Amino acid sequence: MNNVSNASGVSKQTKLTYREALRAALRDALAADERVFLMGEDVGKYGGAFGVSLGLVEEFGTERVRDTPLSESAFTGMGIGAAIAGLRPIVEIMTVNFSMLALDQILNNAATLRHMSNGQLSVPLVIRMTTGAGRQLAAQHSHSLEGWYAHIPGIRVLAPATLRDARAMLAPALADPDPVIIFEHGSLYNLAGELDGGEGPVDLTSAAVRRSGTDVTLITYGGSLPKTLAAADLLAADGIEAEVIDLRSLRPLDDATIMASVARTHRAVVVDEAWRTGSLAAEITARITEQAFYELDAPVGRVCSAEVPIPYAGHLEEAALPQAAGIAAAAREAVGGHG
Repeated sequence: MNNVSNASGVSKQTKLTYREALRAALRDALAADERVFLMGEDVGKYGGAFGVSLGLVEEFGTERVRDTPLSESAFTGMGIGAAIAGLRPIVEIMTVNFSMLALDQILNNAATLRHMSNGQLSVPLVIRMTTGAGRQLAAQHSHSLEGWYAHIPGIRVLAPATLRDARAMLAPALADPDPVIIFEHGSLYNLAGELDGGEGPVDLTSAAVRRSGTDVTLITYGGSLPKTLAAADLLAADGIEAEVIDLRSLRPLDDATIMASVARTHRAVVVDEAWRTGSLAAEITARITEQAFYELDAPVGRVCSAEVPIPYAGHLEEAALPQAAGIAAAAREAVGGHG
């Protein structure tokens, strides 16, 4: 970080990375509430598999920043129990692929206990996990399974794509009485920029219009946002003004922002790094068809990853993932070759 920092580790005007913004949010949370603690594989002395928690164990100690055994089911279950007991745990699961080992705890316990207890139990648990490809980590470390979790009632699912959201989403997530899952796309950790440290928490229920336009709506989230904004620049060179929506919240979805944009542009393309079949992109497409069918001047387009396990080889991985050129091509098709 540059510039003089305040107690939270972020100055009023700070240049920092996405990784550092997440770390500052963790530091604030640990300092503000003694009930908050972080646990997961290598979060302590090693500083986290992706360096997010670097230095926090030295600052807050091993009771508040806890290294765990390699058992996602066990330490996620511990987090659920701690939350029920009145603490505010933050559980880090190294990658979304590994979270399959904790899916029983997340789906059958964390997401259901409020309902099954008739409102007597709350599970104020935050689970952070890295998602997405683009870093040549092969199939077991690279998939985008956010749509699986967005399918589950009883949890909130967030996908911060900007420094501001990375910095500000954690505090309201910890204040939620129900479980919250925060997906951090691995390609964003080195994203750098300026951040105003004086800004408060963000609204966890609203999508954000990241770029205004009149010809086509591009809907995306997480690590696909930079590619989608790059595609909008390509389209602008052709005279096509694309509006870019960053979903931010994947459950619940902000239908109102999506439909208002479609009503302005009359065309939509959904960009989703997950596989096309049964995807979040399919859900969004269905909702647009249900709620804004008569606003559409063209079918809703989708740009998703190839239906293969993510390859290790760099050129194959790039070919398998949505890229700016492919997003722009789908948008041009939606506007019928305009420009």
